[in-house]
Amino acid sequence: MTSTDAMAGINNSVMDIPESLPLAADLIARFEALVPPGRALTELADVAPFLIEQRDLFKGRTRLVMRPSSVEEVSAILALASETRTPVVPQGGNTGLVGGQVPRSDAEIVLSLSLMDRIRDVDAVGRTMTVDAGVVLQRVQEAADAAGLFFPLSLGSEGSCQIGGNLASNAGGTGVLAYGNSRDLCLGVEAVLPSGEVFHGLRRLRKDNRGYDLRNLLVGSEGTLGIITGAVLKLYPKPAGREVAYVGLATPEAALRLLTRAEHEAGHQLTAFEIMPRIGIEFTVRHTQGARDPLAAPHAWYVLVEISSGRSAEEARISMESILEGAFEAGDIEDAAVAQSIADARTFWRMREEMSWAQKPEGGSIKHDVSVPVALVPEFLERANAAVLAAIPGARLVSFGHLGDGNIHYNVSQPVGADKDAFLARWSEINGLVHAIVAELGGSFSAEHGIGQLKRDELARTKEPVEMALMRGVKAVFDPFGIMNPGKVL
Repeated sequence: MTSTDAMAGINNSVMDIPESLPLAADLIARFEALVPPGRALTELADVAPFLIEQRDLFKGRTRLVMRPSSVEEVSAILALASETRTPVVPQGGNTGLVGGQVPRSDAEIVLSLSLMDRIRDVDAVGRTMTVDAGVVLQRVQEAADAAGLFFPLSLGSEGSCQIGGNLASNAGGTGVLAYGNSRDLCLGVEAVLPSGEVFHGLRRLRKDNRGYDLRNLLVGSEGTLGIITGAVLKLYPKPAGREVAYVGLATPEAALRLLTRAEHEAGHQLTAFEIMPRIGIEFTVRHTQGARDPLAAPHAWYVLVEISSGRSAEEARISMESILEGAFEAGDIEDAAVAQSIADARTFWRMREEMSWAQKPEGGSIKHDVSVPVALVPEFLERANAAVLAAIPGARLVSFGHLGDGNIHYNVSQPVGADKDAFLARWSEINGLVHAIVAELGGSFSAEHGIGQLKRDELARTKEPVEMALMRGVKAVFDPFGIMNPGKVL
């Protein structure tokens, strides 16, 4: 059995490619005529990069990738798609983790936003930035910095993910604790609807109560209602001082006590609080060039704490020192290192950011992106660990993530020496064990990665019928012919 065969056990109804007629040559020609030469890709080698995703869970199919460079071209493409009932799969930086950006048949076309990459406007006084959907997140961060401001969305894929995809999936990241998800960082959107009509919602207002908030329907809809082509983003004053500490401690309960202390003492100045297990540190050091354990001795758990002050570097330093000293006296932490330079801070953050990729060389990994109430994270970890180890003795549990907002990436690496395909074939079984515990604790099986193909059927099983009916009703109003990203979310 191959790895691909094993992965089919994740969700057969999602992985199956629907039977449908491929795009006819004359229809492809009509689409090609809507963009300049070279912007419609049909050759297998040109199309191939748009058909894969980084976890290798889904293998896409399409005969046509459209690469528009303007809202008008997107509008023309969707108008023709609506007329001909041609399914359209929007794609940004192709960094999604649940298959939402992967086309499922030769009847579908991919619409890539990568050429729509203008930063349209930076309003330093109003602290907003208006951008095309294809602008890479890192460019937004850099443009904000050049204007003396700060855009707080930060992800491991920020060098390649695009703003449109961030908004379509309501991406989270490490700054949610202080600044919120992508939805909270967006004031307005421009979007092309399935009919080809343009929703002109690029408003820079922080207060606007004129009826239903269509922006918030489009944000997080994963391209199933329309295609976001532009956005107005919130910017913030650049922190005057930032302190980063790397802390070793014994238990998640101790980490939770440290979080409570930090929130009480630092308030909104606490901008990140990430938890990591020892095994994750070992994987990262083993497989990441130049990575090193910042602490002299090993600890069962680690926390990365960031304090940002709008006033001064001294205020951030004093706040961090007070938090750590109090935690030492209370016996909650065993050791800590405070970054003495920007290079140190980057080293500390790298240990957290590389943890996802460092698992891949260790073999198969069954992933979970869950959230539970913050106070229940230790209970979740204890119960999930017991359930998984009872099912797969020797499994290596890499549970890390955003303790400050209750979002844990609960990843299960295969036992040493185990057969990778046989291990991955148990994906659905292990998901079921973990997600059942999450549900009992009032949590979510999709905290920040979205639904896509991977979790579509589980969403239908676990949402209340009235919620699913309302979602389907919204979908029908926006997309009556069902052409937008079919087979995703719903």
